Amino acid sequence: MVRKSLGNPIAEDLRFVVKSVVGEENFIDMTPNRSNNYCCGGGGGFLQSGYPEARRYYGKRKYEQITETGAAYCITPCHNCHAQVHDLSEHYKGGWHTVHLWTLICLSMGILGENERAYLGPELAELGL
Repeated sequence: MVRKSLGNPIAEDLRFVVKSVVGEENFIDMTPNRSNNYCCGGGGGFLQSGYPEARRYYGKRKYEQITETGAAYCITPCHNCHAQVHDLSEHYKGGWHTVHLWTLICLSMGILGENERAYLGPELAELGL
């Protein structure tokens, strides 16, 4: 949505939402970012293509980009990115938690169900129960 169509204005809108949910002090940006951000390597059907090693190879740049932030969580806006980024962390031992943006929005509103907490780390998993 940001890199291929709506550009930096939508990136700023997403940053506003993320900072509102997690607190500006907890937001760590990637470099490069916004319209110049790297693809995770899982979109366009590649996630379901049956070529996991090729997908991980193309996703290695994203893995390195996330790792450089030192963040404990990587927030993803879509299910393809979520599955790919989670897999990259598991495969390359990244150590971060991958979480959907909508999960954090629901958590911040106190409406996240118990069965929707699978990707939250221990410091967030019990919040709002």
